[in-house]
Amino acid sequence: MPGAHPLFDPERFIPTLDAALRGLTDPRDIRTAAVAHLAPARAEAMADVLAGFAAHPRAARETVRAIAAVTDAVVSAVHHVAVTCLHPQHSQTTNERLAVVAVGGYGRAEMAPHSDVDLLFLTPWKPSGWAEGAIESILYMLWDLKLKVGQATRSIDECLRLGEADMTIRTSLLEHRLVCGDALTAEELRARLGPELFERTVPAFIEAKLAERDARHRKQGGQRYVLEPNVKEGKGGLRDLQTLYWIAKYINRVDRAVELVDLGFFTRDEHATFWNAEDFLWAVRCHLHLIAGRAVDVLSFDMQVEVARRMGYADSHGRRAVEIFMQDYFRHATRVGDLTRVFLTALETRHLYRAPLSRFLRRRRKLREGFRVLNGRLTIADPDLFRRDPLNILRLFEEAVRTGILIHPDAMRAVTSNLDLIDERMRSNREAVQIFVDVLLRHGDPERALRRMNELNVLGAFIPEFERIVAMMQFNVYHHYTVDEHLIQCVAALSAIEKGEEDATLPIVTEIMRGKVNRRVIYLAVLLHDIGKGLPEDHSIIGAQMARRVCARLGLPAGEIETVEWLVRSHLLMSDIAQKRDIGDRRTLRDFAKAVKTRKRLDLLLILTVCDIRGVGPGTWNNWKADLLRNLYAATAAALESGLEEVNRDQQVDESRRSLRHLLIAKGWEPRAIKAEMGRHYDTYWQGLPADTQAVFAGLLAEAGPNDIGIDLHPDTARDATRAAFVLADHPGIFSRLAGALALVGANIVDARTYTTRDGYATAVFWLQDEQGHPYAADRLPRLSKMIDRTLAGEVVPREAFADRDRMKKRERAFRFPTHVTFDNEGSDIYTIIEVDTRDRPGLLYDLTRTLAANHIRIASAVIATFGAQVVDSFYVKDSFGLKLHQQSRRDALERKLRAAIAQGAERARDVG
Repeated sequence: MPGAHPLFDPERFIPTLDAALRGLTDPRDIRTAAVAHLAPARAEAMADVLAGFAAHPRAARETVRAIAAVTDAVVSAVHHVAVTCLHPQHSQTTNERLAVVAVGGYGRAEMAPHSDVDLLFLTPWKPSGWAEGAIESILYMLWDLKLKVGQATRSIDECLRLGEADMTIRTSLLEHRLVCGDALTAEELRARLGPELFERTVPAFIEAKLAERDARHRKQGGQRYVLEPNVKEGKGGLRDLQTLYWIAKYINRVDRAVELVDLGFFTRDEHATFWNAEDFLWAVRCHLHLIAGRAVDVLSFDMQVEVARRMGYADSHGRRAVEIFMQDYFRHATRVGDLTRVFLTALETRHLYRAPLSRFLRRRRKLREGFRVLNGRLTIADPDLFRRDPLNILRLFEEAVRTGILIHPDAMRAVTSNLDLIDERMRSNREAVQIFVDVLLRHGDPERALRRMNELNVLGAFIPEFERIVAMMQFNVYHHYTVDEHLIQCVAALSAIEKGEEDATLPIVTEIMRGKVNRRVIYLAVLLHDIGKGLPEDHSIIGAQMARRVCARLGLPAGEIETVEWLVRSHLLMSDIAQKRDIGDRRTLRDFAKAVKTRKRLDLLLILTVCDIRGVGPGTWNNWKADLLRNLYAATAAALESGLEEVNRDQQVDESRRSLRHLLIAKGWEPRAIKAEMGRHYDTYWQGLPADTQAVFAGLLAEAGPNDIGIDLHPDTARDATRAAFVLADHPGIFSRLAGALALVGANIVDARTYTTRDGYATAVFWLQDEQGHPYAADRLPRLSKMIDRTLAGEVVPREAFADRDRMKKRERAFRFPTHVTFDNEGSDIYTIIEVDTRDRPGLLYDLTRTLAANHIRIASAVIATFGAQVVDSFYVKDSFGLKLHQQSRRDALERKLRAAIAQGAERARDVG
């Protein structure tokens, strides 16, 4: 701590410094000797401070102030050398006064380990030659000490003039603090800033700071729950707390946040929230600086793991330490947002700030008794309203969503101080349940109501099962939001569908919602489907049990409870089947239809699946997923209506042949050529491909010679993918070589089929997306075609070319993706389905297919589902005799080889990373 080290005691340190410089006359020698004396002293003092922080890794307030104190001691010592040894003053004149002033975070005496040293060299008037020389010497020594210095030299009048025009300068002046030098000059600046600048510009300062905050939030993504937040600049971060402090200091000249309590801005509990959030955020920022060895403020995925470890978090109850740490982080960020609302309302009450006028312009609706509007916000008319009738807590949110009026922070305070009223009795109260359901279903904007209820802990109090997932992070690249925010985003997606806002992009689910769908069932299923996250058990199974309890408490009829429970338990089923299975396989379709059982459940499951995917984050939903779900829904609906016995191979084959025949006739094919085309394919070909793709293959086969490679590349914008069709003489390993060639040009393979004709040709089709999940750009298609030719000719060896491409991204190294390899002989009538779930990388599919080919496994189709950095590759395969892989010993041996290929590739990725 400051004071324990000689550097902090001028009476001890300065004499030893003077002794080290005694006898030196050359300015360069003096500076060099001073730096040589100061550098180890500073390093030792910083080591003491950081050792204390390591021992108490959450004691940030003491640490940042101690770092500032070390910096004060260094700056003071350098100043002493400059004004006594390098530029001694024999008879000080008024014009030779110099104050060294800390500004910005350093002015607040708050510094992270690698924060800038922001200095203002202050003079009474224009700097004299002596002052300029002294400042130059001070800066040279600070730079030689490897300090990152931000500096300005100004007179008092310049500070006032520039502060008038520049809000950044004005803010820095607000937090100025004398470090060393002439105290009278610093005092004169302090005395003049209030009356000549601050007092007459209060509204402009408040408006500018809040505009800065809004712009900063937009730049950082606008969400409090961005999973890689900026600790300093992000929503709910340190800068938001500092903005409150700046405004309060500007208005009332407070020096500490606790003074805001006496001034009526915060209650003591709210100040404690401010204090705890600030301490936590500073601790996170200090650890970030220490881990990176430089100033870093983004809490990226790879940093999160190490910060959590340093702060003493540990794995618990099936959750990783990093997830528990990030849940604490987001809870603090939410509380910072609550403090901001409270503070701004206090400013409004004092007529120092006016909120945007949009809410005042709405048509006023008559309010329920007990509520009133204050300064354009909804509040309670009586402080005892909640105590007299706890149901008024829920009515507050219903009134807010019914009228469209924002809730006043005074009402929010009353809610949080009366959460104990939401007990088991209230949770099962029929009227309370009806109010909650009305908030969800009746007024058209459940997202806003649910988010505010969640931020004030009402949602978790009324549904205790929900409280556990509030601010819970899902530590993966796929999910963009915390669990609770994801669920609210899903409800928002459902509400948008019901309003018809997605009619053009989601016609089927929009039509279903316009029909006789049970709105209460689907809204509750969407709200609760991930409520089991974060527990050791399968979250779908445990979540279904929790959803049953919630719905029973809400008094739903038994049939509705059963449906909600089934939807929660099955909420991944349709997505998994559509994205991980070949839905052209009749067994897949039949088994899915048996699991769903009824058209009503199919309709509800489709809505839930669409909302779940759309609620993951921006860009997650695309036309490829829409097409997969649309096809699965249509086929299953037909099967349920016609009977499962209608899902048979002969019918599919006949319908497929009929469709292709019509297409070829329309293209002018001769009857003899059509008959030849119909006879050259096995039944599996007719089951697995749409007619337009079969027509492309027919054209390629008609022109193919024994040594030719026929290629057709077609961007399919309706499915957000490019179809790549190939015809060539069949030989072992062709699927692997094609997959390698496609991956080498940056194409992401999302689906693939390969078939062999009766006359020995391979017909392979891949659906591709670029790095952004869109159809492969047309101007890249020639390069793709050329690379395929070179790869198939043996000019490019994919395994060698992937050496540099498999590099693991630094931010993804902390994610755990345990590899799972499963063999399913029941999911298809004629194939074994091998499913590989592991970390994704460009060369993975090539390594897996090469391993299968080397072990004489023939791949009929591959379905690739990518979830951020995780991938699930499903292969429909037979052995070299055309049989399923029935022998356990052979499956075990193949699994070992697949795992070895994955491990070797991962090791290669680590080496090049």
